[in-house]
Amino acid sequence: MSEPLFLVVRLGSLGDIVHTFPAVSALRESFPYAQIVWLTHPRWKPLVESSSLASEIWTVDTRSFASIRETLKHIRQIPWTASVDYQGLWKSAALPFFGGISKRIGFSSHTIREFGVPILYNERVHATQKHIAAQNGELSIRAGASEDSAPFTLSIPPEAQAATRGILREAQIDRYIVLSPGGGWLSKCWPAERFGALCQKIDTQLGLRCVVNYGPGEESLANTVRANSGKAAPLLYDGGLQELMAILRNALCIVGGDTGPLHLAVAIRTNAVGLFGPTDPDRNGPYPNDASPRGVVSETRPHPATASLKNIVLRSRTAPTTLKRGNQPDPSILELTVEEVFEAVRRCIGAAA
Repeated sequence: MSEPLFLVVRLGSLGDIVHTFPAVSALRESFPYAQIVWLTHPRWKPLVESSSLASEIWTVDTRSFASIRETLKHIRQIPWTASVDYQGLWKSAALPFFGGISKRIGFSSHTIREFGVPILYNERVHATQKHIAAQNGELSIRAGASEDSAPFTLSIPPEAQAATRGILREAQIDRYIVLSPGGGWLSKCWPAERFGALCQKIDTQLGLRCVVNYGPGEESLANTVRANSGKAAPLLYDGGLQELMAILRNALCIVGGDTGPLHLAVAIRTNAVGLFGPTDPDRNGPYPNDASPRGVVSETRPHPATASLKNIVLRSRTAPTTLKRGNQPDPSILELTVEEVFEAVRRCIGAAA
């Protein structure tokens, strides 16, 4: 019997791809000799490559008709066993459909946000798990995987590690904490001014430097953190993805909201303090790279004294859960004080020592 041929579709973005790795790892573990082709946006090809889970990585820019046409041509040339759309959007579901794949696996309308998308699948999975990474695993099981998730390893090129060592050496930084104040929607972001105050406390009370990670269009956000950090002198960093992975791997911990760098840090087993407001950490929170949800401590409810403190989630008990994108920090995330976050960092550092 020939080995299966799977087309995995997850076009973006950073955090969503990270939350797809456990499910694809389960597929790879169940079918070690299968041909798994991962279809993604060109921006995220290095991230998918770092997992070594795909036999091949194809890229497509869904804003380009020429790119879509070329991708569909390639898809039609292969006798696929099945496609698995982990994204659940019209743009991702349409590719296997118009590519003529006979077995197209995706989420049912119970899970998908965009109305009508499941009509493009002929095998629809009604997800029962809460966390999105576990839901992705349910798709892998439908494709034939024996488990819904499996551990994975992300590799960092030596040149990226060398480059970041040089950057840190030049800034005279040895032991450090990464602060990630961005996050796409402002309503789920802890204020940059508070990140600055946190940076100052980390410097004065723990004697540690901070590296502030920021992305395109977030320059003013990073500058606000630095302006409110007193004499702490954080390093503002906006380098490439592979260099960011090297920065995160060597950090004592990361502090950030529901955003890609936080999930990436957890995936490479760096301690994390997650700051959550309107998004539900039970669905979108840190998902430890050990194929299980243990290791996450939510500060919104009591936890056993023996629980692992590797990843700490802070969220107000009164926080409403919504995916509505606001342009101001949600009142629930403003309930998280600088002192409360600093104490979580102190405990997280203690767990790492």
